[in-house]
Amino acid sequence: MARVARISIAPVKALGLVHPESVVLGPRGVAGNRRFWLLEADGRLVSNKRHGSLMQVRPEWDEETRELALTFPDGSRVTGTVELGDEVFEAEMYNHPIASRHVIGPWQEALSRFAGQPLTLLWAEEGAPDRLYAGTTTIVSRESIARLAHEAGEAELDGRRFRMLFEIDGVRPNEEDEWIGTQVRVGTATLQLNGDVGRCAITTLDPDTGVPTVDTLKALAAYRREGRKEPLPLGVYGSVVVPGEVRVGDVVEPLQVSLLATS
Repeated sequence: MARVARISIAPVKALGLVHPESVVLGPRGVAGNRRFWLLEADGRLVSNKRHGSLMQVRPEWDEETRELALTFPDGSRVTGTVELGDEVFEAEMYNHPIASRHVIGPWQEALSRFAGQPLTLLWAEEGAPDRLYAGTTTIVSRESIARLAHEAGEAELDGRRFRMLFEIDGVRPNEEDEWIGTQVRVGTATLQLNGDVGRCAITTLDPDTGVPTVDTLKALAAYRREGRKEPLPLGVYGSVVVPGEVRVGDVVEPLQVSLLATS
């Protein structure tokens, strides 16, 4: 029986992950997940492809009190209550406009200093998932990660490399692919799985240091070059059709049999 093995959220896109024991899923996924995101001076999205070291910054975020704390590798800590600029504007993430506001406070300066270049910290009004409403949740199985580790010649790979909302176990390697196009119950929530997650160079980075350590893309290309939706796939993405709570240890139950599984 498949179960949730780990939950990972990123209050600030590109910074370190947070691992709560439970989350509540709404129409936009987990409230507070990717609540903040960063732009470079030229307006480009800040990602770990260019700023892997940002993974070393550990965020703490309270969606209700709006308290944000960032802990840097040297132990320094920047905390406070988030205040926002008055103007709501749209900035693009992967060619999608995201309604955002400027964040007022000490965090932007601290992150810019750490990155060694000016960065802009933004508040995403409805969160900033990569695939908008189609991809507010993501799932990867530990069995799929273990298969990739084998192909890469590694004893194991830390699932945090893949920055997925839910890591699950108790399935066959890549069995989650068979759920694309169907609904899956996770805890008391129900998800519609819409596609596979194509991988990029971020997965080559050690999740603690942000330094490239394993050529995951070469390994994926050797046995999973093409996916159903995206190339070099590992894991799946979906939307929330029935809101609910998900806890570590909850059952993951496909509610339908996909055409892929029976073809």
